[in-house]
Amino acid sequence: MSMLMNSGGEISNARGLLAEKIAGEITLSQNPGETLRKWRRNFGITQTDLSGRLGISPSVISDYESGRRKSPGIMIVSKIIDALLRIDESRGCNVLRAYEDMWGDILGLDSICSVCEYPEPVHLADIVLKLDAEMVYGNPDISIWGYTIIDSLKAIVEMLPDQFQKIYGRSTARALIFTGVRSGRSPMVAVRVSNLKPGAVVLQGLEPSDVDSVAVRIAEIENIPLLTTHFSVDEISSALGKG
Repeated sequence: MSMLMNSGGEISNARGLLAEKIAGEITLSQNPGETLRKWRRNFGITQTDLSGRLGISPSVISDYESGRRKSPGIMIVSKIIDALLRIDESRGCNVLRAYEDMWGDILGLDSICSVCEYPEPVHLADIVLKLDAEMVYGNPDISIWGYTIIDSLKAIVEMLPDQFQKIYGRSTARALIFTGVRSGRSPMVAVRVSNLKPGAVVLQGLEPSDVDSVAVRIAEIENIPLLTTHFSVDEISSALGKG
């Protein structure tokens, strides 16, 4: 993703990626108003500032966020997101640059992991079928926007702490597939201590009975679906359509 910065040093594609991420979270959320409030606060923008940029009353924003007003349609959501980004730009792109840094140049992690984005969300249940996986914990009836295959041993030895967040690509609503695991404890501990949480975790090469009880407990605490698959890394890539 080194293309996030153009030759002039200005953020380019990062804006579109962030807008896409926010729009996806709001429109797919069971509580769009609450998700809208979360993002407004992430940007450090008041309801008054946002409404002023949109040319509407602050009470309208308040009504959307509280659920008193019907959830905004995609056109209104797009206008709100554009307003958030424009306000951020007027303040020096602090939030946008933070996300640009987070997405960073993931090319340096190629030897550790591979990241794949889906153009449309897929049900975790479909991934379960494709990988002949077994559910250790959780509900497969959720949407997944991509997956990341991670070499667990290399990640432990080579990945710096601040690089872990880069495995999430464009969306955290993805399956993290850890290969070369012995019990699943280390990957789940890494997930537990990270600020970002995946949509699901898949442990490659294990049977459900092999999974460490601590790993299962973390999955329960974080409410993250936990799966195992006997497929090889090549079989996983082939089954999920990589490349």
